[in-house]
Amino acid sequence: MAIKPSSWLEKGIQLKKVSNINMFKITDELSDRMQELVDKKTANSQTPEEEAELQAIGELVIIVSYINGMIANEAQESNEPGNRDMGIDRN
Repeated sequence: MAIKPSSWLEKGIQLKKVSNINMFKITDELSDRMQELVDKKTANSQTPEEEAELQAIGELVIIVSYINGMIANEAQESNEPGNRDMGIDRN
């Protein structure tokens, strides 16, 4: 059975404030599990179920990283001089 990254949405992701921006972070527990699975893969002792789990966690990490990049980019753009006044007609 395939494991979906969404299965960890409630218990595998948390919000953490970084430079006054709320960013998503993989929980320590999920990070530890990922490391455990990587270690098993390196030792060639990983089951097919564990391989599927590792792939799903990896996909979740990619998704979280992408979303955090979008959040950081938006925050940077909104703090650049000139962008704060966009959309305001001063005439």
